[in-house]
Amino acid sequence: MRLTRVYVDEALAGRQSVQLPESASAHLTRVLRLPVGTPLRVFDGRGGEYDATLGVATKKIAELQLGAHHAIERESPLRLTLLQGISRGERMDLTVQKATELGITALRPLRSLRSTVKLDADGAARKQAHWAGIATSACEQCGRNTLPAMLAPLTVAEACAADTAGLKLMLAVDGALPLPQLLREAGPAIAQGITLLIGPEGGLDPAEEQAALRAGFRSCLLGPRVLRTETAPLAALAALQALAGDFGALPHPS
Repeated sequence: MRLTRVYVDEALAGRQSVQLPESASAHLTRVLRLPVGTPLRVFDGRGGEYDATLGVATKKIAELQLGAHHAIERESPLRLTLLQGISRGERMDLTVQKATELGITALRPLRSLRSTVKLDADGAARKQAHWAGIATSACEQCGRNTLPAMLAPLTVAEACAADTAGLKLMLAVDGALPLPQLLREAGPAIAQGITLLIGPEGGLDPAEEQAALRAGFRSCLLGPRVLRTETAPLAALAALQALAGDFGALPHPS
């Protein structure tokens, strides 16, 4: 039986119980309608996960009784950073959710010259918190016990200049090399991390592409078709996991 998983934003080591915030409590008791005594899994992002049982359940309060700790991680062997041009509404939400399921280590939203979404400082902070919440929910669903870092938005040039990955890939069509070839050429540098740069709906501006190339990014080709901004990162991440990551690994014990 697949157990419901719950993230708790506080250290659980050495504790016997934990009371969930009102929103998480309402999800368990009013949305899922779980009765007292339901077995769960809970994690705090500090390593592994815990057996848990729903001990108290009201409309506003859910308290979990903690059991054994399991040192289980379901992280990719690849350290993957996604630099993603900010797209509109559900497109960006979908990208964050699915990229988390596909094993990214960090996600950096990008303010691109061609992006249709313009954020001021307050809006960027709200969006960052919103996307972090989506990533947390995705971890609960997919079994990850480590949350990906949701980094503050930067311009394309700022993000490229700050990146230190061993292999830097920018999805493109013109003058690009196939992903398998770039992985072969990178060799051991892959162990230092892989950064994937994706533009927004209108693509990267030529000035942004040049800034990325100056920062050491390689133009990467994913076939002959032009992919939408929400399709491109998922296709690239899946290809990376298949070619060099965890898609061929044995499943972890439950």
